[in-house]
Amino acid sequence: MSEPRVVAVSRDDRHRFSKVPATSIHLVAGHGVEGDVHAGSTLKHRYGPHRGQTLPNLRQVHLLASELFDEARSAGYELGPGDLGENVLTEGVDLQVLPEGTLVDLGGPVVRLTGLRNPCVQINRFKPGLMKVVLSKADGTPSERPVPLSRASVVRKVGVMAVVEIGGDVAAGQPIAVTLPDGPHLPLAPL
Repeated sequence: MSEPRVVAVSRDDRHRFSKVPATSIHLVAGHGVEGDVHAGSTLKHRYGPHRGQTLPNLRQVHLLASELFDEARSAGYELGPGDLGENVLTEGVDLQVLPEGTLVDLGGPVVRLTGLRNPCVQINRFKPGLMKVVLSKADGTPSERPVPLSRASVVRKVGVMAVVEIGGDVAAGQPIAVTLPDGPHLPLAPL
């Protein structure tokens, strides 16, 4: 695996599936990505069971491993930065296996991991059939349909969600350092 680094950053001020690649993004502690529609101290859900509720925003920043793009490419799908709605595209970090509470230093700014992104039907609307690349059953069999948050026997590959602990600017090329929380470690659950 290569040295952990930021590959690309994205944001969008409107609710759309994909985000717009940017030269840099500014993270604000306790708030998220400045100028991004999902920033704020309360949840910004458009769909699902939490829509309309005032809950703490545990989804301020979406991180995604660029290695998923290689997997998608081998299945016939071409993806680029921001396509899957991520704010930070990473390389060299296996985000999915990190425990809840892990601190990810993005070259100065620091985020704390809060959960897994749960893939939704919009993925297949974006690229028909892509769901089978980003979601599989625990035995590795691809799944072509979204699954309830409560279903733990699936592997979700569309990144992790985080809150901003220390703000600052993030740009491509910045190094990434990971600090695990004190144990016992809890696996990331879907948000």
